[in-house]
Amino acid sequence: MAGLAIDHAAAAQAVIDDEHDTQHDEHHIHRHSVHHRLRASSSIMQLKKILVANRGEIPIRIFRTAHELSLHTVAVYSHEDRLSMHRQKADEAYEIGHRGQYTPVGAYLAGDEIIKIALAHQVNMIHPGYGFLSENAEFARNVEKAGLIFVGPSPDTIDALGDKVSARRLAIKCDVPVVPGTPGPVERFEEVKEFTDQYGFPIIIKAAFGGGGRGMRVVREQGTLKESFERATSEAKSAFGNGTVFVERFLDKPKHIEVQLLGDNLGNVVHLYERDCSVQRRHQKVVELAPAKDLPQETREAILNDAVRLAKSVNYRNAGTAEFLVDQQNRYYFIEINPRIQVEHTITEEITGIDLVAAQIQIAAGASLEQLGLTQDSISTRGFAIQCRITTEDPANGFAPDTGKIEVYRSAGGNGVRLDGGNGFAGAIITPHYDSMLVKCSCHGSTYEIVRRKMLRALVEFRIRGVKTNIPFLIKLLTNPTFIEGTCWTTFIDDTPALFDLVGSQNRAQKLLAYLGDLAVNGSQIKGQIGEPKFKGDIIMPVLHDSSGNKVDTSQPCQKGWRNIIVKEGPEAFAKAVRANKGTLIMDTTWRDAHQSLLATRVRTVDMLNIATETSHAYSNAWALECWGGATFDVAMRFLYEDPWDRLRKMRKLVPNIPFQMLLRGANGVAYSSLPDNAIFHFVEQAKKHGVDIFRVFDALNDVDQLEVGVKAVLKAGGVAEATVCYSGDMLNPKKKYNLEYYMNVVDKIVAMGAHVLGIKDMAGVLKPRAATLLIGAIRKKYPDLPIHVHTHDSAGTGVASMVACAYAGADAVDTAIDSMSGMTSQPSVGALLASLEGTDHDPGLDGHMVRHLDNYWAQLRLLYSPFEAGLTGPDPEVYEHEIPGGQLTNLIFQASQQGLGEQWAQTKKAYEQANDLLGDIVKVTPTSKVVGDLAQFMVSNNLSYDDVLAKAEQLDFPSSVLEFFEGLMGQPYGGFPEPLRSQALRDRRKMDKRPGAYLEAVDLVKVKADLKSKWGDATECDVASYVMYPKVFEDYKKFTSKYGDLSVLPTRYFLARPEVGEEFHVELEKGKVLILKLLAIGPLSEQTGLREVFYEMNGEGRTVTVEDQHAAVENVSRPKADPTDSSQVGSPMAGVVVEVRVHDGSDVMKGDPIAVLSAMKMEMVISAPHSGKVSHLGVREGDSVGAQDLVCKLVK
Repeated sequence: MAGLAIDHAAAAQAVIDDEHDTQHDEHHIHRHSVHHRLRASSSIMQLKKILVANRGEIPIRIFRTAHELSLHTVAVYSHEDRLSMHRQKADEAYEIGHRGQYTPVGAYLAGDEIIKIALAHQVNMIHPGYGFLSENAEFARNVEKAGLIFVGPSPDTIDALGDKVSARRLAIKCDVPVVPGTPGPVERFEEVKEFTDQYGFPIIIKAAFGGGGRGMRVVREQGTLKESFERATSEAKSAFGNGTVFVERFLDKPKHIEVQLLGDNLGNVVHLYERDCSVQRRHQKVVELAPAKDLPQETREAILNDAVRLAKSVNYRNAGTAEFLVDQQNRYYFIEINPRIQVEHTITEEITGIDLVAAQIQIAAGASLEQLGLTQDSISTRGFAIQCRITTEDPANGFAPDTGKIEVYRSAGGNGVRLDGGNGFAGAIITPHYDSMLVKCSCHGSTYEIVRRKMLRALVEFRIRGVKTNIPFLIKLLTNPTFIEGTCWTTFIDDTPALFDLVGSQNRAQKLLAYLGDLAVNGSQIKGQIGEPKFKGDIIMPVLHDSSGNKVDTSQPCQKGWRNIIVKEGPEAFAKAVRANKGTLIMDTTWRDAHQSLLATRVRTVDMLNIATETSHAYSNAWALECWGGATFDVAMRFLYEDPWDRLRKMRKLVPNIPFQMLLRGANGVAYSSLPDNAIFHFVEQAKKHGVDIFRVFDALNDVDQLEVGVKAVLKAGGVAEATVCYSGDMLNPKKKYNLEYYMNVVDKIVAMGAHVLGIKDMAGVLKPRAATLLIGAIRKKYPDLPIHVHTHDSAGTGVASMVACAYAGADAVDTAIDSMSGMTSQPSVGALLASLEGTDHDPGLDGHMVRHLDNYWAQLRLLYSPFEAGLTGPDPEVYEHEIPGGQLTNLIFQASQQGLGEQWAQTKKAYEQANDLLGDIVKVTPTSKVVGDLAQFMVSNNLSYDDVLAKAEQLDFPSSVLEFFEGLMGQPYGGFPEPLRSQALRDRRKMDKRPGAYLEAVDLVKVKADLKSKWGDATECDVASYVMYPKVFEDYKKFTSKYGDLSVLPTRYFLARPEVGEEFHVELEKGKVLILKLLAIGPLSEQTGLREVFYEMNGEGRTVTVEDQHAAVENVSRPKADPTDSSQVGSPMAGVVVEVRVHDGSDVMKGDPIAVLSAMKMEMVISAPHSGKVSHLGVREGDSVGAQDLVCKLVK
């Protein structure tokens, strides 16, 4: 490095002499300090102190070299910078003025104050860095007048070159090419207009005093000329104190080449070769390269020679940069000389091995280039270097500067990586007052491609959290083909919109901590959770043994299973093979319907994946695993914050041998109402592609037209189509309309559709053994080649008996659940069924030992999910009367308690029977079961009897689901709609007499995908399918995961409850990436902000997250109740949350107009005007919680 050639023998003697020195002229510097001892070996011993009149990274850069030169360092700082790093890196630091005396930027422009500080503290030299006062000739002159050394060019040189117009004149005088432009500075618009009249467009207007892109405008047409001139002059005056500009012809797609110069006090000037600074954004450099990659040698030599000649013509001293534009014909034009060190000087240092700052300081101290060993013939380059400026800017938001606290800062390093940082450290506060640069990353390599890859590696290594950075943009830039070729031009970024298709940092760890912090302060926010898990230990994984006692290797998934037939031979071959099978096969529902029925559908993906390979072995002869679709689809997003498609893909990978079955609600897909046909076809196509084999398609009303939409979609996608008859009521009761003749008629229509399998769906568990024998026997007799699969719930406790009856009557497959997840509203016990069929011709062919071992896992897991238990203690034969489906029964119990109806559960069950009768005794399967349930709860909460509903139908605000049913949005019920109730409830709403899909326009799937991509940065076909099914749920899920990341990796124990203080736990983000976490403490509540700090340790590093304490922010609002005797008062029909308000005070409404929409759990209801009038005293807003009969508003007639 220049300036560090030291005679070590002399240095040693100097140190000895220094030890015996009795002089105390440096009373404030400890005589035995490192810097004092180093100074003895310095070639500039006569100078002792240097002050850097700057902030951020450049003072730190200069301090480092100054310490190497044995200089004592002094920093200055503004009040706003009092916590900045450059203050801490200096030996001494002093505030510029006092608080409030200067603006944050003004402090660093207060030249007289800075000189005053230097004189007061025995400073010898002042280095201006770059920016601020670095090109201010008056400041340099005042420094020298004060008897101090200015590390830079002479004031006269700054005067001559700092003004771009003066520099241009100098170039013309030296016969160096310049871009056609105005001969001098211009202050009036008319002068600019004269230039464009002569030379045409495009032109560029530049600030005469300053750089960095400020005061610079490219103008391409006459219409924007005046405004651009005014903006440029205003910006220049604001930034540099002088609004003078000059005008040049604008070159399209030029390269920006600059030459590093060094001059001494004897008139000698050398160049240190060139840098390519073409990668700019709005004239501000973003990435720099040295040397230029694709500059012809003759052009390079001509530029270097002209740069030296220009510098010599003004007796240039110290470091400077001559800047040129090179057009596409490799013609070059001089722009200006920057009389200071440049931000990008680091890459010149990397390729030449010369410390430019050391040379600057020593030249300022009087050294010549020759004394420093810096003759032109001794300077050469080695390899390539790239510099990236890492800033706190958001590329996705127009590079808007981001501010805030840096929560995490982990930098790059390693061979060939150099970092020059400023305020880049954890805990640093990024303010809006200054430049947004955090750190300069410079990499050096032997070739351009090597250094490009090295820089990419370094950028990927950075971890900066708390503020946004431009790192994703830099990575995108460095991987662009044009950058790879090294052929960028000055407007390359602005000309390449693809650079802004960013893939940002996942920020997984910090997002996960944000969730854990919120959990620690506010507790679990998972809907339906009551208390914490009973089980908080580590689940003991089962070891499988077969019936012979041999241990089963479960390190890899089993490959043997029924799915192989589907994959290799197709659905038809699978159906034939199943029918030819001697035994009765099992479908296990543990992964879907069992936990939906018992645990509110809350079992997470991770807990199924943990037992997946074992399941592939224990259930290798199973007909299928029911594991997807139905309520699990939206609940995954809505309450578990998981992607259901991700669940499907991961399960499929670990269980390749057993067919996967999903529940498809016919023309509804997995939604609760009908969708356009193309949405169903698209959804099924994605489901088949990502792992579903068998589609159990049903329609809640057994509306064959609705059912056929789903079946056709499955057939087209190549899946196994299981068309399903929904069983309801008691077929043996002659008073019921759903008799054997009815069911056989539906079966005939299903067979005509071409379905591969017939499904019988007994959702309420009311299929009695004798009815099962009669129904399955009749179907088997009529259709001997048709595979039959029966689904039931064990609500009444007769599930095993009914499934055995089905097996003996000819069913090919029946449903069970693992023992610990079976019974009651779930499916019958697999162990009980295996025992019942053991040794018969209907043996399912499963190894009971392995199944029981598997159950050990689920017994523990159910305790982990204890907060979601419905509290059922045994079977409920009463189901034969109320007919509430098993999955709905637990949901209704929970919903009733949430709405304050828990004590009226018996009344709710009775109301369910009445609601069913009011609706016409409909088949009760999702979503029609929800209609009956919503109406039942509505009746109980409003104290309505069966007769009350009929009498008051025209005045009642029925739940939305009831109105949708009456409209026909769920299809046509067997026997028709109940009249006049339907007409009275609907009033002026439409009535559909055929399937809803026929009324719906096709979804524009391409537009949906484009919209999602625009909003969320990316979108897959699966995202499109999710959005079409559940737009709001999907949006809420995306917002949640944007904030907290992918929580599916978090162990359930820590998803539902916070860890103990001091407890260590692990989270595997992906294979081989594990976070080791420990909760350290929860900070006190800030009464001013309502925030708490939560302290975690992550992989041994301290991390802090700030969380809003929701308990502290709770405001107890007591709402007045509506007076039922006052017709002007509109009350809430039930407890819930206001999701939409459609009026405001003063709105005129007609009778029946919607006032607000209320949501209670999954039920929505419109609160409509009981009569015409003007709205007053509106007392609710969106998001408000209201109780039953709370006053919503008044209607004044």
